[in-house]
Amino acid sequence: MTAIRALRPRSFDLAATAFFLASLFSHAHGAERADSRDTPKLGRGINVLGYDGIWEGGRNAPFRLDNLTAIKKAGFSHVRINFFGFKFMGPGNVLDEIVLRRLDAVIEDVLARKLVPIVDEHDTHICQRDVSECTEKLKAFWRQLAERYAGKYPALVFEVLNEPGGEMTSAGWNSLLNDCLGIIRRTNPERPVIAAVLNTDEIPVNELVLPAGDRHLIVTFHYYAPIRFTHQGAPWSPMFSRIGPLDWGSPDDEAKAAADFKKMSVWAEKEQRPVYLGEFGVYERAPSDSRQRYLSFVARSADRLGWAWAYWQFDHDFAAFDSARQAWKPEILRALIPPTR
Repeated sequence: MTAIRALRPRSFDLAATAFFLASLFSHAHGAERADSRDTPKLGRGINVLGYDGIWEGGRNAPFRLDNLTAIKKAGFSHVRINFFGFKFMGPGNVLDEIVLRRLDAVIEDVLARKLVPIVDEHDTHICQRDVSECTEKLKAFWRQLAERYAGKYPALVFEVLNEPGGEMTSAGWNSLLNDCLGIIRRTNPERPVIAAVLNTDEIPVNELVLPAGDRHLIVTFHYYAPIRFTHQGAPWSPMFSRIGPLDWGSPDDEAKAAADFKKMSVWAEKEQRPVYLGEFGVYERAPSDSRQRYLSFVARSADRLGWAWAYWQFDHDFAAFDSARQAWKPEILRALIPPTR
């Protein structure tokens, strides 16, 4: 996750709420057909290891690899590994072999728990600021990872880049994305690959250009709307730190989310592409009841649409798990994965 711009508010007649909520799932069958093509069933997941000392050689810092067992037991089926590869590049953008061996070990531990690993290149701060630097490094990153994992770990999924946006235009992102896909496909012709919609307020999925013949692609977007609610009280932001308490869960709130999701669903059915909601979450300063309502609504909406999803995130901020107590935060886990009766 990076700093996300607030989605532009839209006005909805409350009388139309029922229409939006009912029509949200009218394209779910088509989304399921798209998901049944040549891509894995990712199901429910959670983001891990983005800001963890494991990459520098730390242990239990704070993520413990045995936390993967807790993730599996809780009912998740995949983890999205947030990997900042650029900072481990030396001269010539060559990735540090020691760090790559740590990544190998994480992937193997994930697979041993019968979870699907996604390697997500997460250097958004560089790519949104400096497209030229990003282009050079991102191509070098995927050249090396694609060659390293060619023929290995068939369940492993690649995600080209987290939250492309900022200084990137849709045209620029399409060009860079397709260059990276070309690099990956030279050595991994059937590897499942996740490609992001440009991370702007409008969720411009209709501007995304993918190779039509590549049916091993999954399209992802992130959802934190309305940003004032989901990021209220966040101490790293001078603006958000002063906001709150704000509630969420009115019919109008649900209708706005439903309209955004329907936009993705309509596109997915038309293009026959599976959708992955790779991040959503609410910062812990939000009122607890509203936070739970939001998370439940988003997760159940994605489930009914046939989308895979991953909560942001396991530990650190927005956390679903208390690392100090080594226990799930029960209200968050219930909202994400309701107990079966």
